[in-house]
Amino acid sequence: MTDLLHCTGIQCRFGDFIATKGIDLSVKHGEIVGIIGANGAGKTTLLNIISGYLKPTAGRVMFRGTDVTGMPPRALARRGIARSFQVPQLFASGTARENMMVALSLLVDPRSALLRRFSDRGLFDKAQRLLEDYRIGEHADAVVAHIPQGVRKLLDIAMATCASPALVLLDEPTSGVSVDEKNDLISRLIERLRKTSTSVIFIEHDMEIVREYASRVIALYDGRIIADGDVAEVFADRDVVRYITGAGVAPLSADGCHAPA
Repeated sequence: MTDLLHCTGIQCRFGDFIATKGIDLSVKHGEIVGIIGANGAGKTTLLNIISGYLKPTAGRVMFRGTDVTGMPPRALARRGIARSFQVPQLFASGTARENMMVALSLLVDPRSALLRRFSDRGLFDKAQRLLEDYRIGEHADAVVAHIPQGVRKLLDIAMATCASPALVLLDEPTSGVSVDEKNDLISRLIERLRKTSTSVIFIEHDMEIVREYASRVIALYDGRIIADGDVAEVFADRDVVRYITGAGVAPLSADGCHAPA
């Protein structure tokens, strides 16, 4: 099967600093790929390049067999690449449903008057259905500023994915979310994306989240991939233990259980 995403030689330089150093990366249809690495490893830079927010200094990004290197974010969104950020991009004074309707209206007819779109019953119903898909429909009429952070994160991702993208890029989806909310948030999210066979690349610092939900893990260190494979293989890698997880974190054994530390 042809790779959905294929990146070759991705390099990004900021002055004398090289954030990514010739990264090669492929993602298949339906894969859920977790990216791990310390701060400054190049994780967010890589997502910014794939999603069009940064142009690489060198290398190519191929999506569905087409070279999309340097293409702007909106053009990539229309082609099927969605992106969420560490801080949700929401209108805090609007309701959850209104935020979703804004996202949908930009897809339906970006030139139409926004206030007129709010009176569109079909758009209203579709926004509600999408909120229900992510199991946050009960918050539809709540003002965003007053809803829990975990729900805000889900709303942001629901808005980013309302056009049914083939690939979703998530930058620390559980960042800023309470411990009590984390597992519920990620389980709702992955459940929804698996239903639609959407490919996912997510950056995450919580190793338990990565172990539980990723089908494959990529470890970055100093702008390079130091390990790429299944969960047990990557977490057992010597360089991953040395540079990312630390000697005190037990790797997974071949059967998926924690090995003695």
